[in-house]
Amino acid sequence: MNSEQLIALFPTEKELPVDFQITEPIRQTEYLSNGELRYWDGPSQEVLSPVCIRSETGLFRKLIGSYPLFSEETVLEALDSAVKAYDNGKGLWPTLPVEERISRVEEFVFRLKTKRQAIVNLLMWEIGKSRQESVKEFDRTVAYIIATIDALKELDRVSSRFVIEEGIIGQIRRAPLGVTLCMGPFNYPLNETFTTLIPALIMGNTVICKPPKLGTLLYRPLLEIFRDCFPPGVVNFIYGRGSNIISPLVTSGKIDVLAFIGTSKIADIVKKQHPKPHRLRCVLGLDAKNPAIILPDADLDLAVKECLLGTLSFNGQRCTAIKIIFVQETIAATFLEKLTAALAGIIVGMPWTPEVMITPLPEDGKTQYLSKLVADATAKGAKVINNGGGAVAETLFYPAVLYPVNPEMRVFTEEQFGPVIPVIPFTNIETPIRYIEESNFGQQVSIFSNDPDRVAQLIDPLVNQVSRVNINSQCQRGPDTFPFTGRKDSAEGTLSVSDALRVFSIRTLVAAKENEINQELLTRIVRERKSNFLSTDFIF
Repeated sequence: MNSEQLIALFPTEKELPVDFQITEPIRQTEYLSNGELRYWDGPSQEVLSPVCIRSETGLFRKLIGSYPLFSEETVLEALDSAVKAYDNGKGLWPTLPVEERISRVEEFVFRLKTKRQAIVNLLMWEIGKSRQESVKEFDRTVAYIIATIDALKELDRVSSRFVIEEGIIGQIRRAPLGVTLCMGPFNYPLNETFTTLIPALIMGNTVICKPPKLGTLLYRPLLEIFRDCFPPGVVNFIYGRGSNIISPLVTSGKIDVLAFIGTSKIADIVKKQHPKPHRLRCVLGLDAKNPAIILPDADLDLAVKECLLGTLSFNGQRCTAIKIIFVQETIAATFLEKLTAALAGIIVGMPWTPEVMITPLPEDGKTQYLSKLVADATAKGAKVINNGGGAVAETLFYPAVLYPVNPEMRVFTEEQFGPVIPVIPFTNIETPIRYIEESNFGQQVSIFSNDPDRVAQLIDPLVNQVSRVNINSQCQRGPDTFPFTGRKDSAEGTLSVSDALRVFSIRTLVAAKENEINQELLTRIVRERKSNFLSTDFIF
C-alpha cells in the first residue's frame, strides 16, 4: 500500500457515517469539583481527531471539541476539596461502612452503562480506536468494576471476624490511604484510568482525576454521574497540561497516592516533586519493550498469528504489545514469509471500518517519529521487507517489518509504541536472554516453542526478569484477575482486581488484651454497631 492509497482511505465530509458523526464540536466548559458542576470561562484546548477529512485542498484533522486549561488556582481548589472530603480520615467517605461504599459504586456502574454509545463514539474520534476495540474497552471497564465490587465483598468477608493470638484480641481490616491523584494513558483512556480510580475510590480514598491529554472529552458524559453518586469532594476532575497543573498538586505535599500510567520519565519527574517522598504511595504502570522469542520447533502459523496481534492490535499502541521479535536464524526466512503474507491481509481504514486493524494515530508527530525509526534502521543495514511498509498519509502509517535489526539501531531499544515491527535473527538463545537482562524494562515476554525442555529452561530464568511469561501466545494484560505489574522501570505496585484493592489501602488493626472487661467492651461495640470499622457484618 502506498501513500496515495492511504489518502484515499480518509473520508470526505459527505462520506462520514451518520451513526458515528460528531455534527458539532463538543465545547466542554463544565468540570466537577467539590460535588458541583462548575463552569470554566478561561482558556481551552482544541481537540483535533486523528481522523482526517479529505477535501479538494488536501487532508485536515477534524475539530471535535475543546476542554478547559485550568489555572493553578482552580487546580488547588480541587485539591482542597479532596483534602476536605478526606479530612485526615475523618470524612464521610473514608468512614462509611464498606457496604455503603459498594452501594455507591454499584449505582455508578449502573448509570455508566447508559453512556456506552456516547463513550464508544468518542473513543473512535478522539484516539482513533476501532469501533470493535472501543466497545471492548467500555465493556471490559464495566466488567472490571463489577469484579472489583465482588472482590471487595470477599475481602471484607474474610476480615469480618476477630482473631486471638498470644492473649491479644484483634480485628484486621483495610483502611484508605488518603488523597489519590489518578492519571491514565491515552491508549486506554477509560479502562486503565478506571483500573486505578475505582479501587482507590471504593477503598475510601478521595480522588483527583486528570484525564489523558488524548481521550479527555469522553469523560464529559460521566461528570454528572460522579457528582450524583459520591459525596462532595470525593471525586474531582482537573484539566490542562500536565506540566502546569500537576506540579502544584504534588509540591503541596497533600497528595498521598500517585496512580499514574505512562512513561517512567514523567513518573520520575512527578515523584521527585513531592516534599515528603516517603509519604507518597506510588502505583505506576510504565514503559515496556516486550520481546517475542521464536524457537525452531515453534508452530510458525500460530506464532505469526499471535505476533501479528501482539505487535499491531490498536496499532501497537499498548504497553503490553510485542515490540521486538527474536527468531532463530534457521527458520527466520520462513517466519518472515508467513508474517508478511499475513500482514498483507490486514485491513487499514477508519475506526468504524469493519474488522479494521490499522487506524489513524492520535499523537502529534507520531508518523514522523516512526518514519525516523525506519530511516535509522535502514541506514544501518535493515530492510523494510513487506510491500508498502512505512508508507505515510498524515495520521496513517502502514506497518513496517524491519529485518535484520541490530543493537546499533534506535528501534532496538526505543519503545516505538506504533506499527513498526523489528525482527532480529539469533543463533544462540543467549542473545534474546541477554537482551532481556540488559533491558531497562521487565514487563513480559512471549515464548513460541513446542519443546517442553526448551520452554522450561527459559521459564526459570525469565520469571526473574519479567513479571509474566507467555507461552505460545501474545503479551497481554488480561484476565483482570491475574496480577499486572513489571520489574525494573516497567511498573511499581501490582494491578489486578484484588491486588488493586490492596495497593490503595493499608492493613490496619484494632487490638486489645484478652480479658473480661475488653471482651465485654468489644462485644457491645460490635453488637450495637457503634463502629463502622470494628464490625462482624457479613456482606452478601
